[in-house]
Amino acid sequence: TVVGLCLERGPGMVTAVLAAWLAGAAYLPLDPAYPPARLAFMAADAGIAALVSDGEAGRALAGQLGEAVRAAGLDDPVVAAAVAAHPVMVPAAGAVPPGRLAYVIYTSGSTGTPKGVQVSHQNLANFLASMAARPGLAARDALLAVTTLGFDIAALELALPLATGARLVLASQETARSAPLLGAEISRHGATVMQATPATWQALVDDGWAGAPGLRALCGGEALPAALAQALLGRVAGLWNMYGPTETTIWSACRQLAPGEPVTLGTPVAATRLHVVDRAMRPVPPGVPGELLIGGAGVARGYRQRPALTAERFTADPFAGDGARLYRTGDLARWNTSGTLEYLGRIDDQLKIRGFRVEPGEVEAALAAHPRIRQAVAAFRGHGTGAGLAAWLVPADPAAGLPDASELRAFLQGQLPEFMIPGVFTELAALPLTPNGKVDRAALPAPDGQRPDLAGAYVPPATPAQELLAGIWAQVLGVERVGVHDNFFDLGGHSLLATRVMSRVREVLGAEVPLA
Repeated sequence: TVVGLCLERGPGMVTAVLAAWLAGAAYLPLDPAYPPARLAFMAADAGIAALVSDGEAGRALAGQLGEAVRAAGLDDPVVAAAVAAHPVMVPAAGAVPPGRLAYVIYTSGSTGTPKGVQVSHQNLANFLASMAARPGLAARDALLAVTTLGFDIAALELALPLATGARLVLASQETARSAPLLGAEISRHGATVMQATPATWQALVDDGWAGAPGLRALCGGEALPAALAQALLGRVAGLWNMYGPTETTIWSACRQLAPGEPVTLGTPVAATRLHVVDRAMRPVPPGVPGELLIGGAGVARGYRQRPALTAERFTADPFAGDGARLYRTGDLARWNTSGTLEYLGRIDDQLKIRGFRVEPGEVEAALAAHPRIRQAVAAFRGHGTGAGLAAWLVPADPAAGLPDASELRAFLQGQLPEFMIPGVFTELAALPLTPNGKVDRAALPAPDGQRPDLAGAYVPPATPAQELLAGIWAQVLGVERVGVHDNFFDLGGHSLLATRVMSRVREVLGAEVPLA
């Protein structure tokens, strides 16, 4: 049985994860911030038998799913009373077989719909045992959890402290998104371990965070820039670079970094095998790039209800000879002479945005569904914290052109989570093509810094305070000008850029502005 969890961050979320496991079920995280249509698709595709929820998004989803799915709202007084009256249950150890599913988690899909990765208790238990040893977690530690449940690395944050006797500190959603609040939370709770994406660590550094001398920082989800690594090394007790795809259970390799040394992926976690191969699946020597394949105890069961895709990405392990499987990551890597792994990029168009995997094909399919768009291409643009997704669009009617950015964003918000919505839309008469007829992504023009076409007309700043704020927005967003009625998100903003605005406002105007 799969149980859907559509819950706000809080103790109830942790309880629900444990309850699903102790009942012998797997959990499916359903982020309340996702569009209702996407949540309904994930719930139906995973075939959930029950839904545990709270808040408005949870109630709406329960209504969409109907009577076929048993629903329990934790904020329902009747449910709360029943829970309070129920005796505490302590299931016998070993009641759940190791091969049973622990969770199903959805990632972006290249065919236009997300796909569910199925991870077993055996996968997760091996991973947790490895993490407890390296980077290490013990009963004396306090781990500050900042990641949404819909991101697979949250399983480390919730389960590892409970498995090792460490203290679990669950940061609120508001705290996790605000660099000043997050920095204060680290100090207030005496956190000794925190795991986050480079984007979150960069936001702390940009905000002027002084650091925490007793904190071990785990950084993963996307490539760790060398400059950020050096900045963090001067602020924390230890910095670990973590690497791994969802399909091989969170992290598959890690390395503790030292000042002045290059950023590498390190060596495999326990019971994990890493192979760098050429197109014929032959191992390549050190220094030679190739595709990274991962085998061992972390390899997941496959994609839920996607047998063809599972067969394509999860292949027989020719190096083991025992019927085991390998996962083809699509990552380009190489072994260096010191025996550690270096990440070199992707062999396809897949992106990582704020730690989340994004298949451009899914974004392009959503854009192409708009009646005024004939063709769409999505790709990454920019550098650092301000980098994000951009889209190049060919209108269905050249005379009518494209809808304004406000309309395009509103259209996409009904289908895609916030991190998958492009910040910039560029109109093209035709997409550039390679000689073999494929889209030439390298030839796409750079998005300019002009203010995009919005639903409202441009109104210039009229007061000194407006001019200062418009200047801060323009600097953070990388646009030429900002009007007093412009919407931050329609100009390409997102939550992490909003934290940069907060920092600049504090620096320039001496005012504290909450993220909300």
